[in-house]
Amino acid sequence: MSSTVNGGISFWYAQEGTPAPREPLPGDTTADICIVGGGYTGLWTAYYLKKAVPFLDITLLEAKFCGYGASGRNGGWLYNGIAGRDRYASLHGHEAAVRLQHAMNDTVGEVIRVAAEEGIDADIHRGGVLEIAHTPAQLARLKHFHALDIAFGEKDRELYGARETADRIRVTGAVGSTWTPHGARIHPVKLVKGLAAAVEALGVTIHESTPVTEIKPKHAITPYGTVRAPYVLRCTEGFTATLTGQRRTWLPMNSSMIATEPLTDAQWETIGWNGLETLGDMAHAYMYAQRTADGRIALGGRGVPYRYGSRTDNDGRTQPRTVEALRDILTRFFPSLAGIGIAHAWSGVLGVPRDWCATVTLDRTTGLGWAGGYVGSGVATTNLAARTLRDLIQQDSGQSGPTDLTTLPWVGHKVRKWEPEPLRWLGVQAMYAAYRTADHRETTTHRATTDRIATLADRLSGR
Repeated sequence: MSSTVNGGISFWYAQEGTPAPREPLPGDTTADICIVGGGYTGLWTAYYLKKAVPFLDITLLEAKFCGYGASGRNGGWLYNGIAGRDRYASLHGHEAAVRLQHAMNDTVGEVIRVAAEEGIDADIHRGGVLEIAHTPAQLARLKHFHALDIAFGEKDRELYGARETADRIRVTGAVGSTWTPHGARIHPVKLVKGLAAAVEALGVTIHESTPVTEIKPKHAITPYGTVRAPYVLRCTEGFTATLTGQRRTWLPMNSSMIATEPLTDAQWETIGWNGLETLGDMAHAYMYAQRTADGRIALGGRGVPYRYGSRTDNDGRTQPRTVEALRDILTRFFPSLAGIGIAHAWSGVLGVPRDWCATVTLDRTTGLGWAGGYVGSGVATTNLAARTLRDLIQQDSGQSGPTDLTTLPWVGHKVRKWEPEPLRWLGVQAMYAAYRTADHRETTTHRATTDRIATLADRLSGR
């Protein structure tokens, strides 16, 4: 533990190095479109808008540097999950949600296509996503999840028993799993750096070290000046609460990760994992992991889920007890790795709306747009959101009519704000305490049904 690097943004940046700084905003200026936020959402949006209309004058503002937030800290899951699909099915009908799911399935391939076209080597390997069950209750949820995804059109998903799961990866105690081909492992920072370079090469102006303090119709206000533009797009995800008037819009949920030292060939032989699938489980306080290109395991989970007052971390530093909790998950899954060194630990924030549904919106009366609330599924969803924002702006400016993307059910979705403090903090702490308790009870009782504490937590949280 003493040799573990804690913070420093993320392990991915420790490997790649932080980028050379771009100049901050030099003063008041104008643009056709101003994008606030230099993560995946903002960069993808700039990319697709500039590709569609090369003469657009686009300015992107970033508080630190491109990829400083979740885009440079995530688990590297490029997959087809989207927050809120079931709710959208209940609001807009099953077929509308099926269209949304098909769009997400296609998005995985779209990201891979653009990366290849732009020469971005992001360690992409399309091994799919494997999600496992450890207990009878988890297995029941896994089978329900599998059947639901098939009902939403994912006909190529596969269900495995314990032996078939072990053929893919030998996770101790796994009793079953489900696998989808619509997923890939990536190196998050290699993707975000390459995307920022591609956007800049297209002629988009990027100003870093330029925090936006307030967004108003046709105005993005910073300490260095104001950018005036007909369209101002908020692409700030987990940092949205830092903007004036947005404190309760999306809750900045913390997620933490560890990366091991490189495993030996003998250790990999014990584990398997030759398909390089991204790996998750069906616990309520779930984990996520990948086998990195340089032979490590990068594994994440919730840790300390929320900081009072919607505060964010200090350059990714995470609490020692969270590091130990993640190590416990690692060695519970793979006991042969007991004692392996943890090279790096870090944290980041993701955006959570009150109803846990990702959204894309363009207000045609004000020119304000936004996308986010991905609830941890943003690596691919950001790309679909960006293409949707592009189509909404082209429709609003009279360059095109409605498209398949502008009619997806997440477009224009509205939700109430989070409760004020201390209710917000108390609610999130109680929710995750309930989920951890439910996981423990399911492990010890071996019942084949979801623990009632987790069911109650789901209802109270609005999930």
